[in-house]
Amino acid sequence: MNWIKNLFRKNTISEKSAEMSKKFLIVGLGNIGAEYVNTRHNIGFKIVDYVASKQGVSFETAKLGAVAEFTLKGRKLILLKPNTYMNLSGKAVHYWMQKENIAKENILVITDDLNLAFGTIRIKGKGTDGGHNGLKNIQLILNTSDYPRFRFGISDEFKKGQQVDYVLGEWSDIEKEKLSERFEVAKQIVESFALAGLNETMNSFNGK
Repeated sequence: MNWIKNLFRKNTISEKSAEMSKKFLIVGLGNIGAEYVNTRHNIGFKIVDYVASKQGVSFETAKLGAVAEFTLKGRKLILLKPNTYMNLSGKAVHYWMQKENIAKENILVITDDLNLAFGTIRIKGKGTDGGHNGLKNIQLILNTSDYPRFRFGISDEFKKGQQVDYVLGEWSDIEKEKLSERFEVAKQIVESFALAGLNETMNSFNGK
């Protein structure tokens, strides 16, 4: 009878692994509050908002964040906007990974990056936090820096001592005109990540 139990256990594990491989957590980082809505630091929120709108789904308030879900060619994508404020984002990411049984390879964290020119895209499977408080907390809570992230360049066009004001400031008129096209590319990145995988997505979109 043991062989039957072992076979059943193996089948169960295989089923769980297959289920995990078809679930993706797409995390847009940002700060909650009306004063932050249109700031550079909230580009993560803006991108997942755009993806949700194009998929015809709405965010609902849930534990540790706002969540929207949709299915894309058999894959389940969960969009998350943590409501913990940026520097505690890891708590929300960890909770939803555990709740939905999602492997770290299947999370994509979307954030702003001062070191990249406006609109420049950089997707990586691991890396440092680069001084970003949201990534820093995610790394702390998950106890690893090996998780996919999608950095969106906001440039560093600010004078010495004005970094905070710049990051928490709103987009310039010129930047606003270009955001729509960048949002569409970002949506394609999210879809590619779920359908084609990290490596193919990096090859197709990095630097664009």
